[in-house]
Parts: sequence; C-alpha cells; structure tokens
Amino acid sequence: MSRLPGGVAALAVVHFASSAMMRVCDPMLPALAQTFGVTTGRAALTVSSYAIAYGLMQLFFGPLGDRYGKRRLIGFAALGCVLGNLLALVAVSLEMLVAARFLAGAAAAGIIALVLAWVGDTVSYEDRQAVLARFLTLSLGGMIAGQWVSGFLTEQFGWRAVFAVLALVFLVGGLSIALHPDVRREPVQPHSGQSHFRVILQVLAVPWARWMLLVVAVEGAFAFSGLAFLPAYLVRTFGLSLSGAAAVVALYGVGGFFYAFAVRKMVAKLGESGIALAGGAAMTFAWLLLAAGGPWTLAMPACLIGGLGFYMLHGTLQAHATQMVPTLRGTSVSLFAMAMFLGIAAGVAAASAAVDRVGYRPVFLACGLVLGALGAAFAFSLRARPLPRGQTLGDTTKTLRP
Repeated sequence: MSRLPGGVAALAVVHFASSAMMRVCDPMLPALAQTFGVTTGRAALTVSSYAIAYGLMQLFFGPLGDRYGKRRLIGFAALGCVLGNLLALVAVSLEMLVAARFLAGAAAAGIIALVLAWVGDTVSYEDRQAVLARFLTLSLGGMIAGQWVSGFLTEQFGWRAVFAVLALVFLVGGLSIALHPDVRREPVQPHSGQSHFRVILQVLAVPWARWMLLVVAVEGAFAFSGLAFLPAYLVRTFGLSLSGAAAVVALYGVGGFFYAFAVRKMVAKLGESGIALAGGAAMTFAWLLLAAGGPWTLAMPACLIGGLGFYMLHGTLQAHATQMVPTLRGTSVSLFAMAMFLGIAAGVAAASAAVDRVGYRPVFLACGLVLGALGAAFAFSLRARPLPRGQTLGDTTKTLRP
C-alpha cells in the first residue's frame, strides 16, 4: 500500500481507531453498571446511543463527502471524535456518558464509510473485494484492540483511561489528515442544485440498493446485539475477568482475519453467493453453540467461527455497497453504514430488554436463527443478479492494487 495517495497512513490510523471505538464499551459494561448503580442492560445505552448517532449522521457525511472531498471530511470527523472522547473522560453520570458516546458516534460516522467510498473511487470492481479486505484488517484489528485493550485498561486503570487513549489517537490522526497537502488540495465539486434529501432519494430509488440496506440492517441488529452482551455473559455466568472475557470475544475479530487473507481463494472457489451462504451458516452454528450453554471454553471456537462467518457475509455486502450507485458512491456507502448502525441500535436496545428479562441465551438463539436465514436469502438474491462491473471515477483506477 506504499503507492497510495498522500495521507493514507493517517487514514489507516483513524480507520483503526474508529473501529476500536465502536466496541470499547462492550467489555466495560459490568464496570459501568457498578460505577453508576444501574443494570447491565441500562449501561448498554452507551452502545446503542453510539450506533444511533453513527447511523443518523451518515445522511450528512455521505453527500458532503461527495461534494467537498472524502479525505477532507474524514479529517474533520476524526477531530470531532476527540471532543466526544474528552467528554466521556470527564463524565459524572451515565446520562453524560451516553451523551458523550452519541457525540463520538456522530463524528465517527464520517470515517469508515468515506474511506470505503474513497476505495470505490480508486479501484476497479474486479479488484475491489480484495482491496477492501485489506482495509477490513484495519477494522478487525481495531475491534480486537478495542475489546481487549478496553477490558485491560478498565481492569487496571479504570474505564476513563480508555477514552483518554482514544482522544489522543484521534487528535494525532485527525490533524495529520486535515493538514496534509494532498488533502487540502482536494477539489470541491460544484453544487448540483440538489438537496441532500434528493440525492439520498436517488439512491433509494434503486431496488437493489433498498434490498442491500434491508439486509445490512438486519445483519447489524442480530450480529452485534449478541456480541455486545457476550463479554458480560462470560463475566456474570463464568466469573471471567473483564480482560479475559474481552480476549475471548476478540477471537471474533481473529475469525475475520482468516476471511481477509483467504478472500481471493474464497471468491474463486465459492463465488460471492457461496461465501454469503457459508457465512450465514457459520454464524448460525456459532450462536447456537453459545445458546446451548456448556463450559466457557466453547465460547472460543464459537467466536472464531462466528467472526469468520460474519465477515464472509459482510465483506460480500460491503463490496456490493460500493457499487450500488457508482455516481453517488459516498452517499451510497454512507446509507449502507447508516442502515447497519441503526440496525445495531435497534438490536442492542431489544437485546437489552431481553437480557434483563429472560437472560443471555435466548438472545444468542435468536441471533443464530436469523443470521443463517439472512445469509441464505442474500446468497439466493446474488445468484439472480449479474456481477456488477461499473466504471470507476477519474484516472486513478489502478492506483490501488491488492
């Protein structure tokens, strides 16, 4: 990736950090519940509020990125994350922490989706899934670091240390992007005369785009609702430490690394529909294994297999998201991210109520059944649709090489 345009190292840093920030509250839920005297389900508002803000702000960042420059918007978004994490650092109540997470999620909405849209602008579709897999390794590394480091820092120094580290990383990365000469020279597109709302409607007018948004919303709701409560389940049910539970759940991301490194062979052997179908089946097996109970050690292979399955399905969805409406790629990918994170918010909120009433395992059972059916439905829809081969923008099509 050394031949990429300027500022890529800083893009990688904030991409990694924003992935970490998504998951940092998962392992600290028991500590937050104890600090503020609330239930684990109530403490999970720090997860759902982040997801709601992240999803809603896609409506703004996508069209703005298409007009003002994707990397320019990413730099400003990273600096916004600094403010959200500083507010979380000094939070004196759960309500204040939830508000801080909402602000951080709103700012982070302008990072990953616009990075992916930028890749879509510069890579042909034939190469794109492999290149996206490289960026996926950053997301996976961020998720693993976010979960494990959050558990470790919370246990050793308290949960506020997590937000202090995030604020510092985003400050360095955001300034590096915003001040980079290549980013500052990025052209501003002339105003088309269309409002954000009209641009969004253009994407929603495409039937395949509407189907993609539905699929990713359901995926987010059921994949992440179970994942958000898995560390608390391991701590409360088996007495694992916060860092130990976070390390187990981090295997979910390790499973995704297997996908990232094997994606070329998977595409060649299984095809996109086969990958989606197998991914759904793997998630069903993993979540049903957790729902069945048994010793905590079963959570390790379950997380590994579940992570592999999730990224097989999500990686295929993500590649198609960059091609939903190529002329409005920033808006398209941002709507894709919005649908996913609103799905996460709804899923975590529903799971919060379910966990407080019926426990963890029924939630895991529902996740397994729905995700398997979803993978099958998307796989069959792909078989009825030809492989998209849209044109890329500008003369930088071959800048990125997998």
